[in-house]
Amino acid sequence: MTKTVFCDFDGTITAVETFAGMLKEFSPDLAARLMPQMYERTLTLSEGVTRLLQSIESRRYGEILAYAESKPVREGFSELLTELKKREIPFVIISGGLRGMIETVLDREKVLPLVKTIYAVDVDRKGEYLKANSDYADDNELVAKGKIISQWTGVEKIAIGDSVTDITLARGADLVFARDRLIDYLQSENIPYIPWDNFFQIRDYLSQH
Repeated sequence: MTKTVFCDFDGTITAVETFAGMLKEFSPDLAARLMPQMYERTLTLSEGVTRLLQSIESRRYGEILAYAESKPVREGFSELLTELKKREIPFVIISGGLRGMIETVLDREKVLPLVKTIYAVDVDRKGEYLKANSDYADDNELVAKGKIISQWTGVEKIAIGDSVTDITLARGADLVFARDRLIDYLQSENIPYIPWDNFFQIRDYLSQH
């Protein structure tokens, strides 16, 4: 069966929490209140992220992209993408973060052409404050990762993630690479996973299996 890799962006591709870090930077007081609730799953990701984005003035969007520009990617990322391309395995990014931030980082790393598709949040900047737009929202997530991955039928699904936003992604995958908070969530649900720290480990595992 053909394989497809589905990967989170924030804190997974990037070595630091880029989108979450941006929210803390640009909306610190509200982020301090809402983000713990999202991690504890007492506030939906959809409501929390929407409220945070709507608290940021549209004129600051350029600063947001500049903030993303400096964020490092996790070791081995371009090497994994090169290997997947060689094996004709599509690499898909599914992120609850901003498309503009993702494309800024991928463009800087010169790997944007190696990514098949990006599912992410778009923003409307016409008003005074940012407004989140997503074609894949549900009651819980602005970008419903479980719903998206379920649309990819007839492929072996490999998921890569790190946090609460990747639980539904992991539930819909055949093979899961997990790190950081995601490990705790998967253990609580008895979902099998492979721990990882850098993309070289994922590349080597997929090459050997």
